[in-house]
Amino acid sequence: MFTLEIDGVAVAVINGTEAVARDLFTCDGFKEDIQVMKSEGRPLWNGTSELKVRPATEEETEIFEDALAEDDADEDEPFKVDATHAKSAEEPDEDDEEDEADIVFLLDIDEDGDTLDS
Repeated sequence: MFTLEIDGVAVAVINGTEAVARDLFTCDGFKEDIQVMKSEGRPLWNGTSELKVRPATEEETEIFEDALAEDDADEDEPFKVDATHAKSAEEPDEDDEEDEADIVFLLDIDEDGDTLDS
């Protein structure tokens, strides 16, 4: 599992390979979404800070697994998204099965800023 870190803050965890994590966390569609998505009224990303992808810590992995377990019980949880939905519309879909991964946000996402529902 890998974590997206912005300005020293762990933002999201993905259960894919490092290549999948880098592709999804840095694709144009995901970057656009995290500029719009807010936590405590602030955008997750300012559009200029480095998007750092690193191995997830044990604690982040536990949060991810707990979120997936909760999601199995409640399909409407707003903080988990299917990573295939975060892909840019310009990217081909032929490798979707290989690239399937889940993203769990580690921050509370403001409801009005949640745009990853396409």
